[in-house]
Amino acid sequence: MFEKLYANLLDERTKKFSEKIIINIAIVSFLLHLAVISLNDLGLLGIQISGELFTNPISAIYTPFSFILIYEVYLLIYYLPKSMTIYIGKQYEIIMLIVIRRLYKDLSNISLDGDWFENSQNLQFIYDILATVVLFLLIHFFYSMNKIRVRKLLKLTETRPELIRFIKFKQALAVLLVPTFVIIALYNVYDWATHTTGLEAGITLGLDINSIFFDDFFTVLILVDVLLVLFSFAHTDKFNKVIRNSGFVISTILVKLSFSVTGLQNVVLIISAVAFGVIILWIHKLFEKNKLPTNY
Repeated sequence: MFEKLYANLLDERTKKFSEKIIINIAIVSFLLHLAVISLNDLGLLGIQISGELFTNPISAIYTPFSFILIYEVYLLIYYLPKSMTIYIGKQYEIIMLIVIRRLYKDLSNISLDGDWFENSQNLQFIYDILATVVLFLLIHFFYSMNKIRVRKLLKLTETRPELIRFIKFKQALAVLLVPTFVIIALYNVYDWATHTTGLEAGITLGLDINSIFFDDFFTVLILVDVLLVLFSFAHTDKFNKVIRNSGFVISTILVKLSFSVTGLQNVVLIISAVAFGVIILWIHKLFEKNKLPTNY
């Protein structure tokens, strides 16, 4: 059953179809968001909507990026059975896209009045700009250290029984993650909608999508990463691989913790999470190069 579901939900054809759908939705959502901002500015909605996402046209870019993030979540699940490195790399790509998406909101909140560095929103913009550059560089290092191995893994047909069982476990896990994340997304949207209240001065929609879905998303990923570490013992007992996989769990936990803080603390935790994963992978590669011969 899992094999059939995996073939239907996570094959190459479904991936390409999902990509086309997401692109179309992203374009339409961007235009709709712009229309809502324009109508709200002209007072043609019947109600006055306040909030940073509905007062500045630049913030409309926030919406299509949200759908791009949804596709990145799908890609993370897609690559889970294929490559641990790409799977972890997708986690880093997602948190970087969250920071970039937040940048567009920061742009709409920048104040040019007074001292630039006395405004907390201006400082957040600077933090996010620097974080984007550093994260982009770290993700480049992460992939470049393993690019040859990843290409081989994506083309390799595995024959070892213990590794085949591990791959099938990852495929079943990926299939279960699809409805899990759909349910989490629907619940978070419902929860946000039911807690949005009307105020006398209008309706305030202080939408912080960073705390919607992705907080719970990384909680689930922590559990998934722990399961992967435990089941990986079935096909390898190499010290460096165990430490690498355990280090990736710590990296995911740090990303999860970043959602509980704001400002500079948030940025420091995100960069620390990705940097830790890159360093762990680098040390793992050193172990691979200097491993002891099996016959001596």
